[in-house]
Amino acid sequence: MASEIVVMGGGPAGSIAAALLARQGARVKLLERAHFPRYHIGESVATSCRSIIELAGALEKVEARGYQVKEGLLLRWGAERDWVVDWPEIFGTNAQTSWQVDRADFDEVLLRHAASQGVEVVEGAQARRVLFEDGRAAGVEWTHEGREHTTRADYVIDATGRAGLLSVRHLDNRTPHDVFRNVAVWGYYQGGALLPRTPRGGINVISAPEGWYWVIPLKDDVYSVGFVTHQDHFLKRKQGYPAGAAGMEALFLDAVQESRTVRELVAEGVFQHDVRVEQDFSYTADSFCGPGYFLAGDAACFLDPLLSTGVHLGMYSGMLAAASITAADAGDVTEEEALSFYEALYRNAYARMFSMVAGFYEQYRGKSTYFWLAQRLARGRHPELMGRRESPDPMRSAPDSEAFAALTAGALDLDDAQRAGGAGPLPADVLADRMSGQHDIGGHDTATGLYLTTAPRLGIGRAGRSAEAAPA
Repeated sequence: MASEIVVMGGGPAGSIAAALLARQGARVKLLERAHFPRYHIGESVATSCRSIIELAGALEKVEARGYQVKEGLLLRWGAERDWVVDWPEIFGTNAQTSWQVDRADFDEVLLRHAASQGVEVVEGAQARRVLFEDGRAAGVEWTHEGREHTTRADYVIDATGRAGLLSVRHLDNRTPHDVFRNVAVWGYYQGGALLPRTPRGGINVISAPEGWYWVIPLKDDVYSVGFVTHQDHFLKRKQGYPAGAAGMEALFLDAVQESRTVRELVAEGVFQHDVRVEQDFSYTADSFCGPGYFLAGDAACFLDPLLSTGVHLGMYSGMLAAASITAADAGDVTEEEALSFYEALYRNAYARMFSMVAGFYEQYRGKSTYFWLAQRLARGRHPELMGRRESPDPMRSAPDSEAFAALTAGALDLDDAQRAGGAGPLPADVLADRMSGQHDIGGHDTATGLYLTTAPRLGIGRAGRSAEAAPA
């Protein structure tokens, strides 16, 4: 592979894309503005990420870090009883696990792994501008230690997160979703507990009248605890507290006390006095790729963290970008086909998650509605997960939750990518009331006959071309 690639951003999307491309023989330069390790929120990782990490060759390194193993989630939502999504129980294999991670450590492991695969990693590098020639991305201007640099490239991958260099500064094509203008405030406890029947290492998601809470078990008996509420509620709450860190800490601790469930879970823990606040405003770019460039991870779209989809979407898009570039470079598909493949699959994954999260915010519809919506979003693409097996514990994973489990685990997206024909548009009647008329998700062309290949190499296959190229 002769392509020269510049990846902007060293989070999971950028590191995975860079490592996969380097393993295919591309010359890759990764520009990261921070010096790792650096703090980041988003500690709960979907099981789909395990497969992508393994594809990138980093699984042993990640497993060696000793993160808390995650086997699902438990939701205490609205007026419902608790219900459990237990991945190994539903999928029938102990391989369906993931982790609750320290993102500073996790992201550094992935970045160092990319370097070990031949990626030239430059930390402290600030990407300033993407160069365009005749409408095609052709390189990046960047600074490092006070010096200006220009690097030419055949392809540019923007993994700059919510800063979104291409989408915000160049294309001006980012549209916010007003329904998800939320604010998260969170902190950490040494010691704590999870709700009964929680799968091993599972996240607890607990609804409240003005939002919801997360409780995430990390290694060494540390618990991440957060409260998410709409911006209007947050600003109203904030008026009752003094400005500064002390006021925000008091706001957070009062929010914890408001929930009997959360209050009891952290009762035996010791608060660590480090409260953080972040706006979780959801958005999408009008296009996720174009001639010579791809927007990956949060640079393309961001979704409310309710279902812990951020790392999955980042890694999934990084993998798709690497596969698209590899296939176009090899001549397996045209660049137009590769771009269509990427756009359809990544946008479909985001829209499906968006629709499910939107449904969850209508708290009183009942869990059967959520499961029904998940099955509609699955569109029958995962029949092996739709069997009616009896659960040994009726309070654990119900048979009708299998589609929901597949969605939250990221399995539906991996399944879409590896099926000939790619991902078709989502049903219009499912999405019509979810996207507020801002995006015609169903109008994007499908990558007909194309599918992700991982063996004998990463790329895009075409249905009927060769049995050898079928996805693993």
